[in-house]
Amino acid sequence: MRIIAVEEHISTEAFLRVAHGLDVVPGDEAEMELMRTIENAPETRSRLTDLDARLREMDALGQDMAVLSLNPPGVQPYSAADAVPLAREFNDALAATVRRHPGRFGGLATVTPQDPAAAAAEIERAMGPLGLNGIMINSHTGGRYLDQPEFAPLLAAAEATRAPIYLHPRAPSTPAYRDYGMPGAIWGFQAEAGLHAMRLILSGTLDRYPGLTVVLGHLGEGIPYWLRRIDNRHAFAMRIPGAAPLPRLSLTPSEYFRRNFVLTTSGIDDPDVLGLALRAIGADKIMFAIDTPYEDPPTAIAFLRDAPLTDEQRTALAHRTAERVFGITPATVAGPGRPRR
Repeated sequence: MRIIAVEEHISTEAFLRVAHGLDVVPGDEAEMELMRTIENAPETRSRLTDLDARLREMDALGQDMAVLSLNPPGVQPYSAADAVPLAREFNDALAATVRRHPGRFGGLATVTPQDPAAAAAEIERAMGPLGLNGIMINSHTGGRYLDQPEFAPLLAAAEATRAPIYLHPRAPSTPAYRDYGMPGAIWGFQAEAGLHAMRLILSGTLDRYPGLTVVLGHLGEGIPYWLRRIDNRHAFAMRIPGAAPLPRLSLTPSEYFRRNFVLTTSGIDDPDVLGLALRAIGADKIMFAIDTPYEDPPTAIAFLRDAPLTDEQRTALAHRTAERVFGITPATVAGPGRPRR
């Protein structure tokens, strides 16, 4: 069984040297202080930057391919003047890595929502000359979300180039999450990414850009659990004049979720949660992911192999959904998974 993992983070020594010397925009200082501490820890830094070791680990686990992305929160905490050239340089390095290892690595470009026009141009470059497989956006940028009007050029470019947007978590912009360790993976990450996804759904953004594909980790950031209630309460609110300034949508919230979203298993090895996601959205909308270097690859691989799935479902999660979503040629068609783009 071919195994493709699609949320696998890296960095480069060149990126870290530059990024760690940059000023951070107001509001992101605490998050970046923590992330720089993590990135400077010798074991984590080695796992982020040593891709030869990454390949050896993949071989030992029987993992065929990894779709690589810049360690979060990417370039979003920096000024546009600093972030735009930094993103281009990283994407050049990422594309070179993918070219050196066809069939082993794919790549998600990093872009700059703080400069939507530059982000749109970089999406076109990533999906064209660079031959990458999509983009990663680390949720909010300075407390702004992709449903807001200034991001129209970015969304239009993603739709036009068929670039999937992996909507990755980061520390929430809301101060109430800053206590008790909640900004990170304990709670804030999934709450933040789920909020962002719901803004895209409820704002009507997906009526304006119906061809967008949005990828959510952690088996949907909690949304599958709430889908029926979301539909029910949205319909109720729409029936009450003046209850809330709700845009009129062409579909129910759950219909947008099933049409425009794809989920990954990153950080989740619970068969009950997987079963809920399968019932909510189907195996053809779920991809395998590990979240290297922050989760344990052997545990994730064992979960994929041992989870209570049909052969058809396991094949979809392991590689078939990723091949379709990220434009990865099936291994049986063109050798060991060479990207189409």
